[in-house]
Amino acid sequence: MTDTPTHIGTAGWSVPSRYADRFPAEGSHLERYARRLNAVEINTSFYRPHRRETYERWATSVPAEFRFAVKVPRTMTQERRLKDCGDLLDRFVSEVEGLGPKLGVLLVQLPPSLAFQAEITEGFFAELHRRIDTPAVCEPRHASWFGPEAEGLLQRLRVARVAADPVRAPGDGEPGGWQGLVYYRLHGSPRIYYSDYDEAVLAGMRRRLQAHRAAGVPAWCIFDNTAAFAALGNALTVAGR
Repeated sequence: MTDTPTHIGTAGWSVPSRYADRFPAEGSHLERYARRLNAVEINTSFYRPHRRETYERWATSVPAEFRFAVKVPRTMTQERRLKDCGDLLDRFVSEVEGLGPKLGVLLVQLPPSLAFQAEITEGFFAELHRRIDTPAVCEPRHASWFGPEAEGLLQRLRVARVAADPVRAPGDGEPGGWQGLVYYRLHGSPRIYYSDYDEAVLAGMRRRLQAHRAAGVPAWCIFDNTAAFAALGNALTVAGR
């Protein structure tokens, strides 16, 4: 299916000087970035709220086909640990809706200490889905999330499980949960957040994304190995830019 979207980008839209000549010279960093890649992951929302007007401004800075993934705040995932988040969800959703149709995915990254608990997980995602119909993806980091009970619940809740690199538990490197969307987060390996991926790994990712596209499954590939500026080059390579 040629109309199945594939979104490739990085965590944040910084354009380091080593890649500057591959981007237009004019415009804000986001405007320049969005002329070469079609997606970005907003991680700053994890640490602090952004005004709805800020999201609206970002949305007007990018082409119509561009999409944002937005990371759910740590006040929900780390402080309240998915419990009793209704008031926080109200605020967060009212803010991110400023992106309008350019809001593509909500990313829920869980702390490594947070074990799977079915009732809490179901309650949180049900509350999220009641407020907004944007697809949600979950990046768990505790081994208990990779068993059949968690897998079945995520499928039923229509929540995709992130395929992460480096792998932290058996099954972590493959997409899981709801099969209507796949989301790869490549953090850099062997040195997380720093390591550059070699051509063999990037070619393998291109093949994976092509297979998802052929199967009619929307796919995201986000590079988070930003500390030494490798992410942008890796994303451009996979995107064929």
